Amino acid sequence: MIIVQTPLRVSFLGGGTDFEGFYSQHGGAVLSTGIDKCVYVVIKERFDDLIYINYSQKEIVENVAEIQHDLVREAMRMTGVSNGVEITSMADIPTEGTGLGSSSSFTVALLHGLYAHQGERKEPEKIAEEACKIEIDILGAPIGKQDQYIAAYGGLRFIAFNGFGVRPERIKLDSQKMKSFNDNLLLFYTGKTRKANGVLAEQKSNIDEKVGVLSEMRDMAYQGKEAINCGEFDEFGEIMHHGWELKKGLASRISNQEIDEMYDAAHKAGAIGGKISGAGGGGFMLLYCPRRKQDDVRSSLSKLRELPFRFEADGSKVIFNYRRT
Repeated sequence: MIIVQTPLRVSFLGGGTDFEGFYSQHGGAVLSTGIDKCVYVVIKERFDDLIYINYSQKEIVENVAEIQHDLVREAMRMTGVSNGVEITSMADIPTEGTGLGSSSSFTVALLHGLYAHQGERKEPEKIAEEACKIEIDILGAPIGKQDQYIAAYGGLRFIAFNGFGVRPERIKLDSQKMKSFNDNLLLFYTGKTRKANGVLAEQKSNIDEKVGVLSEMRDMAYQGKEAINCGEFDEFGEIMHHGWELKKGLASRISNQEIDEMYDAAHKAGAIGGKISGAGGGGFMLLYCPRRKQDDVRSSLSKLRELPFRFEADGSKVIFNYRRT
């Protein structure tokens, strides 16, 4: 039996510049972090040759081609696992439509676990690369590449993209500064979920006409990295606020009146910056707010459920591996 734990993520700056249609010509950059809310994949060897898959549905099939779950089917094809396994997935929070990168975290966890089942050890770069290939190249999802890399690597990272590859750089702060930064971040569930692909497909189709905005968002990821490295966390919050104002212009459904009212209430109560995590349109709202103002912000969003979280230093990892001999 193999159990893999893979972090979900919150993204701060640069989202949208990780689409190949943009970064291949202009270079992209994002700031993102793994968090201590995770996806888990359990892979168990079976006595028979059937394939059992347990998620919100249950599948029992004889061969990989019959699998209805796209990500499971393609991950098994890629890793060469053909039968005789039972695959079960679970998560710390409901994942669909929440904007925490769950689809990519699941794909990374699945690849990691299937390779471990085969007795193979793959580096984070390889797992992230193959997760991108499955989601983007094979299944045609209109997404970028940041989620797969932060899930595989974990940590607080500045991730640069260009036509030559992906460079995930860990941002190094001493433990006290890292705690201080983390303590200034709040995450609230808006109560709304959405299908990310519709929002992202529109965003992807708008790349050519939004090059100027995306270039500014890319540059803000660099500015945000510098602010964090210098310990200027409130300045980072201001950059987040400006980034959210720009992000809302990338596609029509990234925000709406209800989300704008939530954000404006938090901003007036003392949050310096923030954004909807992920594609937008619902899910979780991430806020940067100094601790002295956090009770006021909580009061302004009293109808929303808060999700306390900490940064997760580790990426995808096998936390249990029991192989019978």
